[in-house]
Amino acid sequence: MANNDPVIHHSPLGDYQARRTVHPRRIDGPFRRLKWLIMGVTLAIYYLTPWIRWDRGPYAPDQAVLIDLAHRRFYMFDIEIWPHEFYFVAGLLIMAGIGLFLVTSAVGRAWCGYACPQTVWTDLFQHVDRFVDGDRNARMKLDAAPFTWGKVVRRAIKWTIYLAIAFWTGGAWIMYFADAPTLTRDFWAGDAAPVAYISVAVLTATTFTLGGFMREQVCIYMCPWPRIQSALMDEHSLLVTYKDWRGEKRGSLKKAEKNPGEYGDCVDCGMCTAVCPTGWDIRKGPDISCITCGLCIDACDRVMGEVGRPRGLIDYVTLDDAEVEAKTGVVRPAWRNLLRPRTIAYFLIWGSIGAGLLFLLGTRTHTQITAAPDRNPAFTVMRDGSVRNNYTVKLRNMESRPRDMLVKLEGLPGGRMWTDAMPAEAAARELLLRVPADQTQTVRVYIVAPRATASQPFELEAIATEPGGERAEVETQFQGAGGS
Repeated sequence: MANNDPVIHHSPLGDYQARRTVHPRRIDGPFRRLKWLIMGVTLAIYYLTPWIRWDRGPYAPDQAVLIDLAHRRFYMFDIEIWPHEFYFVAGLLIMAGIGLFLVTSAVGRAWCGYACPQTVWTDLFQHVDRFVDGDRNARMKLDAAPFTWGKVVRRAIKWTIYLAIAFWTGGAWIMYFADAPTLTRDFWAGDAAPVAYISVAVLTATTFTLGGFMREQVCIYMCPWPRIQSALMDEHSLLVTYKDWRGEKRGSLKKAEKNPGEYGDCVDCGMCTAVCPTGWDIRKGPDISCITCGLCIDACDRVMGEVGRPRGLIDYVTLDDAEVEAKTGVVRPAWRNLLRPRTIAYFLIWGSIGAGLLFLLGTRTHTQITAAPDRNPAFTVMRDGSVRNNYTVKLRNMESRPRDMLVKLEGLPGGRMWTDAMPAEAAARELLLRVPADQTQTVRVYIVAPRATASQPFELEAIATEPGGERAEVETQFQGAGGS
């Protein structure tokens, strides 16, 4: 390996170390402000979405996002997904997976650094630490101090805030599965289902533990995604990189002034490690402990500005560009790494799946019909010699209003039909049925044909009676006494 090549350190999977408390220092800069923005947006979406109302008419729930397990529906604003349309959910999950591949290929572990739930809640809990205990030095001093009443009170206050955040996190989760205002009243009145209390308890405990006490241990040891990401990244993926060819040999300003040309730009202040939420020293090279949040870049750029040296000693750089910069000093723009075959291919696949789902969503009908003939007996011979078949017909109304549907018999010459709600003498080739809003109506239908009718296929067509009503048809088989 050449002297200027970046060194990559990988933590062995089995090399577990007991946790040492990490006390990140407060820092300000572009990446810290980006983390603030993403944390605020993601937490607002998670906590507030169940409370958004959406008018779907008098026959459907008015919660904008609702996973209605009781009625097997998924609502998202104007979109309603039925159980037989699970391919939409599968498509969204595939898009999410490919989206992660795309992000990782382009900008490395940006998901881990900014939007992962563990990162977001850990960041929130670390701000609670600063609010209650002070910044890095004050927290380190308090940790090392013996337990006094003052320390006990601070711990009690901090852990109570932890618990409140964790409890509301668990409470917000169950709001996605029932009407939020109603469930809230039932929950505090003790009338909610047991599963609601169990879910809140489990999520409260896990959030309190993982966000409050385990933090970086989850990223380093528990989460499989960092290991998967390493297979998705290559020399063209952006990483947070310490430019050792610029920084080494490390030394203070005084040493550099006394020995011109002997020391690099790194003044060995340790700020990059002090602000890291996982406690990693980026100067050792990329590692599974580094979630590429960029806070070390903010810290290093601030120090370089204060000592009058060029910024970018720690920067988002690909390994390929780092090698070029180390050898030639040419700094390539980071955006050019986004437009390469691998990321374009991921984007095209991701976009194609999304476009396909939108097409299916836009062209699907809200009327469906199915017909299942009785197998035993296959047919019944009536007194007048005519032949009757029995069918279980299901009419699906996927709109949030009741609809009248005209069921027509197509084919089967001489055939007529009736239901349990009408006498056989009123049999006809058309039936007018009312289907409730957002439901599947099951109807017992009897179809009779002349005695000489042979076994043959025919169709049942359902037509919504409103202007421009949708049509749906199903083909089934009539069993005649005369054979085929």
